Amino acid sequence: MRLIQFESAQSVRHVGVVEGDVIQVVNGVLSMRELALSAIRAGHGIAAEVLARGTQSSDQSYAAALEQGRVLPPLDHEDSAHCLVSGTGLTHLGSASTRDKMHQKQDAEKSAAPITDSAQIFQWGIEGGRPEPGTPGVQPEWFYKGNGSIVVRPGQAFQSPEFAQDTGEEPELTGLYVIGDDGKPYRIGFALGNEFSDHVMERRNYLYLAHSKLRNCSYGPELRVGPLPRHLAGTSRIHRNGEVLWEKEFLSGEDNMCHSIENLEYHHFKYQQFLCPGDVHVHFFGTATLSFADNVKAQPGDVFEISLPEFGAPLRNGIEVSHSGISAGGVKEL
Repeated sequence: MRLIQFESAQSVRHVGVVEGDVIQVVNGVLSMRELALSAIRAGHGIAAEVLARGTQSSDQSYAAALEQGRVLPPLDHEDSAHCLVSGTGLTHLGSASTRDKMHQKQDAEKSAAPITDSAQIFQWGIEGGRPEPGTPGVQPEWFYKGNGSIVVRPGQAFQSPEFAQDTGEEPELTGLYVIGDDGKPYRIGFALGNEFSDHVMERRNYLYLAHSKLRNCSYGPELRVGPLPRHLAGTSRIHRNGEVLWEKEFLSGEDNMCHSIENLEYHHFKYQQFLCPGDVHVHFFGTATLSFADNVKAQPGDVFEISLPEFGAPLRNGIEVSHSGISAGGVKEL
């Protein structure tokens, strides 16, 4: 079942089921969060909730909705402060070499350097990131990205702050969650994601990782429900002036990861502050493929495209420079 959130031509929100190029409107619900909470309360999955509510035919074209920017992220919250966006890194086989390549020094000291923190955390993941089901494994790298205000809908451009040193893509799987009335997390499904980051800032010093992640992100356009295939092979591209500037395969799914999804979820939701009923969580699971590691520098006007056949339509986002925020000395004392 291919689920989306979208706006009609009259700017009315709906949840839809994609069938070919036709969007079937789910009855009696205006948001995926509302649909998920109803499913949790009924004690069944989100697909069963859609079947219970039924759908009605519409004249909505999926391709047209994407082209017109009317497709929303597949899960959000009407109050952006109640949507937490986070992620984990060094979770995929090959991610340590990509990270080290991104951080590599250009001097002769590289060969004599001790094992990096990145390599050590990756090795811990190899050794203890896939425990027996129901058993906690080693914890991964974790980062905070922002609240729902930093989410860009599919097809829209990322807003890169004027102080940014890089505008780099990260093609990833994204887990989408709602906290039930019982204070427990429920995964409603997965989506494609682009965890847009500042890799130049991160490379300057690994302690700048937290700063480098405070950027826009995007996920969708579709929600995939049900079991996740263990092996996923997608493509990450950068388009410039209508041509492909860079293209590379990216792998995901648990066969290509050093942590299980269950272990990554446990180490996020083990914190009580992340279990507020009704809240939404968007969690990026990491990648091993970056154009930056291949010395490619994206720039305003470029378009990122991330595709996986199992996730339906590709996720596309451009880049623009944002001049919002405050200047130095802009905080006033009361």
